[in-house]
Amino acid sequence: MTTMTEASVREFKMPDVGEGLTEAEILKWYVQPGDTVTDGQVVCEVETAKAAVELPIPYDGVVRELRFPEGTTVAVGMSIIAVAVEGAAAEAPAEQKAEPEPQEEAKPAARTPVLVGYGVSTSSTKRRPRKGAEIPAQEPATAPVQEYRAAVQAELNGHGPAATVEGSRPLAKPPVRKLAKDLGVDLATVTPSGPDGVITREDVHAAVAPAPAPVAAPQVQPAPPAVTPTYDTARETRIPVKGVRKATAAAMVGSAFTAPHVTEFVTVDVTRTMKLVEELKQDKEMAGLRVNPLLLIAKALLVAIRRNPDINASWDEAAQEIVLKHYVNLGIAAATPRGLIVPNIKDADAKTLPQLAASLGELVSTARDGKTSPAAMQGGTITITNVGVFGIDTGTPILNPGESAILAMGAIKLQPWVHKGKVKPRQVTTLALSFDHRLVDGELGSKVLADVAAILEQPKRLITWT
Repeated sequence: MTTMTEASVREFKMPDVGEGLTEAEILKWYVQPGDTVTDGQVVCEVETAKAAVELPIPYDGVVRELRFPEGTTVAVGMSIIAVAVEGAAAEAPAEQKAEPEPQEEAKPAARTPVLVGYGVSTSSTKRRPRKGAEIPAQEPATAPVQEYRAAVQAELNGHGPAATVEGSRPLAKPPVRKLAKDLGVDLATVTPSGPDGVITREDVHAAVAPAPAPVAAPQVQPAPPAVTPTYDTARETRIPVKGVRKATAAAMVGSAFTAPHVTEFVTVDVTRTMKLVEELKQDKEMAGLRVNPLLLIAKALLVAIRRNPDINASWDEAAQEIVLKHYVNLGIAAATPRGLIVPNIKDADAKTLPQLAASLGELVSTARDGKTSPAAMQGGTITITNVGVFGIDTGTPILNPGESAILAMGAIKLQPWVHKGKVKPRQVTTLALSFDHRLVDGELGSKVLADVAAILEQPKRLITWT
C-alpha cells in the first residue's frame, strides 16, 4: 500500500456555484479529517446569496483538514478542504502565494550638481566658487535677463541672495513699473511671483491691498464622549443578516426604488374554480399531482399573458429598451427558513395542466427542503406570490428584480355575494397585480388582471381562450 505524503495533498477550493457569486457560507460539513471520500461525494453544504447548495468533491482521497468551521463565510476561490490524493501533484493552499525572488536593491544615481539657469555641470567634482568668479560669456540677452545674471554673479561673489544685492533693480515690465508708480508702491518691497523673479501686476495690487485683520481662532468645543450602545441580551436576540435574506433585502430595496410600482386590485367570485379543483383531484390524469387553487391561478395567468404578451417583458436601463420575452418562466415566491426565494418554472407557458402541476409540486417541495439551486432562481419573467396561505386578503407585492409584473393571491373566504340577483354565500378572493409603469401602462395592466379574474370566475374560459 502506498503511503500518502504531503506532496499528494490537493486543495478543494470554493467554486462559483452561481452566476457572479463571490462568497458562500459553510452551513454543514458531511466529512471529517481522516474520512475517505470518492469522486462526486458531497462533502459540505453551503449557502450563497441565492440558495443552499451541496458541494461534491471532484476526486478520491482521504480528508486531511477542513480549512474553515461551519458558519464561516468563504470567498470563491479559497481552499476549504485538503484531501490526500494518491499519485496527484501537490497544490499550494489558496491563501499561500509565491514570494517574489529578492532583487538587488538599486543604488541611487550619483547627484549631478546643477547651477540654476545654466543646466547640468559637465564636471563631477564639486568646487566652491571663488570670490570674484566670472560667469561664462553668454549670448546677448534682454535687459531683465542681464539684470538676473548680474544678481546671480553678485551672489557668487558673496553679496548674499540676489534679491538683496545692493543696487540691484527689481525685475518688472514697463507697464508694471508704471502701475507701481501710479499706486505709490516701491517695487523693492514687492515679493515677485512671476518666472525668474519677475514682478507681476497681481504682485503690485497685492502690495497695496490692506492686510487682513487677524481672525480669532474659533473656540473648539470638546467632542462629547462616545456612547457605547447597550443591549438587553437577556430579552433581545440579534440575528446577522446574510446569505439569502441579505440578498433578498438588497434586491427588494433596489426594485422598490428603481421601478415605479403601480398596483391594481380586483375581488372575484371563485366558487366555480374551487369546484374545479375538487373535480381535478379525482381525475386519473392528475393522480399523484399537487392540485390546489394556486395551480389554476397560475394557469389563468399564463392564459392572460398569451392574450396580452406585452406584460411579459423587462426594462433594459443601459440600452433604454423594452425587452419582450417570447417565453414565460413563471416564478413562485416561497417563504423558507433562510428567507424569501423566488424559483421559477422554465417555459411554463408550454406545459399542459398536468405538467404544470408536476413542476409546481417539485418547486415547492425543493424550496421547503432548502435545496433550490441558483439556476432555478434565475431568468424569471413574471411572478405569483400567495399571501392567502397566511389568511391575508391581499397585499401590494414588490416586483422581482428584472420583471415587469407580479400577481398576489389573497385568501379564499366564504362571503355574501350577489349571484343571479340574490345574495348567497360564495367563495371570494382578492387579487393584486403590481407592474412596472415604465413599460406597462394602466390599460395593459388592467386587461391582464381582468382576464385572470374572468377565468377564475368562469374556468371554462381556460378551454375557450386557448
